[in-house]
Amino acid sequence: MGCVWCDVKESWDASKHPTYTVNEIINWVKYSGAKLAVITGGEPLMHNLDELTEALHHAGIKTNIETSASSPLSGTWDWICVSPKKFKAPLDDIVAKADELKVVVFNKHDLEWAEQYAAKTNSHCKLYLQPEWDKSDDMLPLIIDYVKNHPQWTISLQTHKYMQIP
Repeated sequence: MGCVWCDVKESWDASKHPTYTVNEIINWVKYSGAKLAVITGGEPLMHNLDELTEALHHAGIKTNIETSASSPLSGTWDWICVSPKKFKAPLDDIVAKADELKVVVFNKHDLEWAEQYAAKTNSHCKLYLQPEWDKSDDMLPLIIDYVKNHPQWTISLQTHKYMQIP
């Protein structure tokens, strides 16, 4: 989606990356021994994921997705994480199916924005607030105070960045 804080900026131009068949991807996952495949971005729902998730499930592999939810839902998912972006609103029907809502907090107004989407989730959806990495010194204390007063939310941290893992 091209957000300022997105981790994988290299994913924005798909033409710079090789394409693989579903069978090649399934074989890699099987070879790895993984029991779970997390499909993330760029924005995975810009592609039809029906064939991929069907093949993963057929191979006994669970499927999770992390999506901005700005494109129609495809695929069959064991877990849906919606991480909305302000510049392209998520589709309400996907937000309603989310198992997890993760909102990146770039400024204090994002807390109110997060509540707008939390109101559209289902009763079992887990709610996370995550400080934008470059603003974490300012945003994390704000989030901590917010969560103390709004215990339905949990704090999410990018632990790989604290450990300096790319």
